Amino acid sequence: MASIKYNPNGQKGKITYGTDIVSGIVVLSLQETEGIELIPSKNKGIKVSFEKEGVFVDISVIAHYGYSVPEIAYRIQQTIKQMVESMTKFKIAQVDVHVQSVIFPQTAPSAEPPHEDAEEGDEKKNS
Repeated sequence: MASIKYNPNGQKGKITYGTDIVSGIVVLSLQETEGIELIPSKNKGIKVSFEKEGVFVDISVIAHYGYSVPEIAYRIQQTIKQMVESMTKFKIAQVDVHVQSVIFPQTAPSAEPPHEDAEEGDEKKNS
């Protein structure tokens, strides 16, 4: 759990952000990025850690075929940085993006040979 002392308008108190809050913001930013999908796992391929230098984010995604992987990675980094820094008072120190695989478009199924049942029915008609 990370905490930050934030004093708007001279009020006393402390705001505490949990790792889950920052992870949720990261998920939101990834959902806004076209051409990727999250890794289907418990933590969705997202690791967030708080250090002195700032917040370190390590994510794994699946890219869609036809999108430039370097462009996707750059957009992910920029979107996460912008959203986390605008929604919290944390600074993003680093965003590591791991593209685990690529989803290729579905190909049209090939023509299937006729079923044996149809051939047997034709033979019975000819008898």
